[in-house]
Amino acid sequence: MAMSNPYAAYQQNSVTTASPGELTLMLYNSCLKFINLAKLAITDGNVQEKNTNLIKAQKIINELIVTLNQDLEVSENMIVMYEYITHRLIEANVKNDQAILDEVAEYVSDFRDTWKQVIQLSHKHQFGQGGQT
Repeated sequence: MAMSNPYAAYQQNSVTTASPGELTLMLYNSCLKFINLAKLAITDGNVQEKNTNLIKAQKIINELIVTLNQDLEVSENMIVMYEYITHRLIEANVKNDQAILDEVAEYVSDFRDTWKQVIQLSHKHQFGQGGQT
């Protein structure tokens, strides 16, 4: 009988029990991880690893587009930014350009940090620490 990996079980559990906001945060963090792995692959001259990680980052950005709440006005601007990021990821892949990946990572980090603040404010409000509930 095969032994299960406790870390994999923990990861699976954290995803299945996460709120939609926490899942979005996980997507941003994973996207950054794949961008950084692609940068390392460029440094190492590993074209296949670079390509694989950038495709993963693109898929995450596409998932963020699909899950946007289209009822919110800000979603239109987010789609434009996500499409720009996708374009730049493709360009970085073709050109092996780490500077483009640095630019994209900065945008994704900004989105992640803003999203983290939204989650924190939401929790404070939800649990009555930020005023009326």
